[in-house]
Amino acid sequence: MSEVSREDIPASMTIFLVNPACLDARITDEDALLVPMGLFYIGALLKENGFNVRVVNLAVEQNPMDLLRAMVDAERPAIVGFSVLNANRFSAIEGAGVVKEVDPEILVVFGGPCATFLCDHLFFTCPALDCVVKGEGELTFLELAERVRHRGKDQILNAHGDREIKGLALGNGNRDALHGGGREGSGIVHTQEREPVEDLDSLPIPGRYFDLAHVSLSRGCPGRCTFCGSPRFWPGSRVRFHSPAWFVEQLCLLNQRGITHFFVSDDTFTMDKIRVIEVCRLIIKKGLDITWVAISRADFIDPGILGWMRRAGCTQISFGVESGSAAIRQTLGKPMKRERIVRAFALTASFGILPRAYFIYGSPGETAQTIDESLDLIMDIRPLSAIFYLLVLFPGTGLYENLVDQGKLSDSVWSREIEDIAWFEKDPDLDLEKVKGFGHSLRRRFYSNLSDFAAGVELVDDPLFYPFHADFLSRLAMTFSHGEYARNPWVKDPMATARVLFDRALAYHPDLRAFLGLAMVFQKERRFDRAIETAALGLNHFKSSRNLTICMAVSLMNLGSFQKALGFLEPFEQDPDVKVYVDACRQRTQ
Repeated sequence: MSEVSREDIPASMTIFLVNPACLDARITDEDALLVPMGLFYIGALLKENGFNVRVVNLAVEQNPMDLLRAMVDAERPAIVGFSVLNANRFSAIEGAGVVKEVDPEILVVFGGPCATFLCDHLFFTCPALDCVVKGEGELTFLELAERVRHRGKDQILNAHGDREIKGLALGNGNRDALHGGGREGSGIVHTQEREPVEDLDSLPIPGRYFDLAHVSLSRGCPGRCTFCGSPRFWPGSRVRFHSPAWFVEQLCLLNQRGITHFFVSDDTFTMDKIRVIEVCRLIIKKGLDITWVAISRADFIDPGILGWMRRAGCTQISFGVESGSAAIRQTLGKPMKRERIVRAFALTASFGILPRAYFIYGSPGETAQTIDESLDLIMDIRPLSAIFYLLVLFPGTGLYENLVDQGKLSDSVWSREIEDIAWFEKDPDLDLEKVKGFGHSLRRRFYSNLSDFAAGVELVDDPLFYPFHADFLSRLAMTFSHGEYARNPWVKDPMATARVLFDRALAYHPDLRAFLGLAMVFQKERRFDRAIETAALGLNHFKSSRNLTICMAVSLMNLGSFQKALGFLEPFEQDPDVKVYVDACRQRTQ
């Protein structure tokens, strides 16, 4: 095909960036429903270069393929790119077929971890796939889009492939043979590897163009965890960073549009202490009223960084503990000293930041004895939140690649409709019933001791942090009175724990959530006099609080004091939720 003339180039070529749905329905895993941050980075770069971009989140749709078909038919994008994980690869494959059914001329692109690590397999199993963007995708996707805009799709997919664009894999060669199932070997062209973006600040801020709550200060990880694909996806041990100014500017832009809580998605957010402290200084200086959570490692935590993070709005840090067994931590690439792990959890909690632990079970060498070591570690670190994962294998991880090298596994397994492979399926010393028992023991030990962990938190005695301590304790209390822990049968007397925590919060500082939560606990216990007393104290500090006012009124109504309740409710009666109570009070006082 000859080069497209300038007159034929569309003024604003449309590109769809698609987050496919996972194979298995998600009930509690909210992260699986979110658009990956990488799509927003690519979308922002494309927008800054004159492309019309639509981000399509199929993961939240009841009928994702119907929606995709209708959107493609209506807007006829030139390129449709799918962000592919192992869990959503079948939705991506199906979606690619839908796109080609609507218009065979649309270029279908896969990217993301699964597309990077299972590139050849996906070409073999997905006839509709045209090319794969491998690894870091912004510059590769932009060059690909520019080439389509100026030369047309066929210039990309000619017999020799467009080898000038680094970081691509193309399903070239004999198209008929490839689509007939012979897409392995010489039919796939891999171009030269693309160098990583050296200056991350050179990329446009996604928050200028999209609403997102997941943000990142860095790319890469210094760790070498054998269950994680990050080391291979971000090659080399070097971690690249945004500047604090770039990072905080994105927070400001998003906060101006009403986003107040953020998930900082760095593999190890606290690795560069000076940079993180500067981020916190800027958040405080700009007066950002936000909260955020982060991920770190036990060996990158100290009192100085924790104090700044708490003052800047950090409410939770997640740590990959993995196992209480030193031998298993070594096997998993996490050779962390036990003493360092224990210290990190105690320090984090002492600054009013909730320490969350990630544990893995069913690992190589897992036995009843190693599980006992994990149970003991739970008692030592006293986490206030914990997630327990069965070890599963993914392409790109050290454990998976070792099995492939030994001939015990091949990429062909991903032709099966599965999201992942559990390690125990490949380990003769483990089986389903055994690992289920391991998981049960870990969860029961955590939840049955959680009330003691929460009630026994020791906080730094510094008046600067008293308001933050009140906020932390009231948040924690709410999980026992109204949240997840209130409903867990293994948690001991959650209401009593909530009362202790709310009282401790108010001993530090007047806190709206603590007043409201404690009053609501008394309501649940039908101790309405105590609820009224607590709500009254709260209203002395927070006179305009709608929720505290409703709590006061409901308690008065339960004691038959409808006229008094009406006096509290009338200032808010234009609120539809409040009007229900206002009408009830007026009926009873007529």
